[in-house]
Amino acid sequence: MSDTRSLPVPDGLEGDRLDAAIARMFGLSRTRAAEIIGDGGVLLDGAEAAKSDRVSAGAWLEVTLPPPPTAPVPRAEAVPGMRIVHEDADIIVVDKPVGVVAHPTVGWTGPSVLEGLLASGVQLATSGAAERQGIVHRLDANTTGLMVVAKSETAYSVLKRAFKERTVDKRYHTLVQGHPDPLRGTVDAPIDRHPAGDGRWAVVAGGRPSVTHYDTQEAFRAASLLEIKLETGRTHQIRVHMAALRHPCVGDHLYGADPTLAERLGVRRQWLHAVRLGFDHPTEHRPVEFSSPYPDDLSTAVELLRED
Repeated sequence: MSDTRSLPVPDGLEGDRLDAAIARMFGLSRTRAAEIIGDGGVLLDGAEAAKSDRVSAGAWLEVTLPPPPTAPVPRAEAVPGMRIVHEDADIIVVDKPVGVVAHPTVGWTGPSVLEGLLASGVQLATSGAAERQGIVHRLDANTTGLMVVAKSETAYSVLKRAFKERTVDKRYHTLVQGHPDPLRGTVDAPIDRHPAGDGRWAVVAGGRPSVTHYDTQEAFRAASLLEIKLETGRTHQIRVHMAALRHPCVGDHLYGADPTLAERLGVRRQWLHAVRLGFDHPTEHRPVEFSSPYPDDLSTAVELLRED
């Protein structure tokens, strides 16, 4: 059920926008605060107000907070284009297509790797939350490539530890705008939610430590093909770090990519692919490595650049 709070605007928020003030007072994102205001859930001195209105210290707020969203319940749903690269009694490695998340999340109505595997009759580890069973790492919805999912409980615990201890070799290829200088390097910059609260992430002082190694594989007139090795696995890490270098991933409009270049190359999402994944098998205790070719949209973009 909803929760209504009545309280004055603190002195420290004098002059702030209403959405920013609500976000700070209740620990919400600016986007969520704006949604509540837009739905009529906020009264300022007894009257409805716009998200951009400025607040005065001592003004009276009545805020009706909606009930927290409930965790989604996974359902078996086939995922066209998802390929199984390897499967044994303990793990399953998939090649994830574009437009698919790792597991169901609040607000997401599209397909997920987890639900696709359930539709295939795969039995997954049940450790952790029900909507994330077997999931030990994630890829963004529009990032393609390799993911490993745990089938046994042993595999789940061993792989979770391996990702936490950074012993998994995660390699990505990304096409970025321009030419990084130097051509090979490391970005060691903390990441946290963007201060704008709009769903982006950013390099932020005091954020979580984040380390990305990059190496130019091929340079074109307008872009460079990089191999990325991740030490950490933060949300949007490669995309944020490349944007911080002022060389955003081609097609990544959320982080400042040039839409003209993306259109010319036929790229309608960030050019980012999890190309290789290596780790010690959780029960057989031997190194395993898997690779994935570029999907058609990404390989076509590279061929067009080679023809420039």
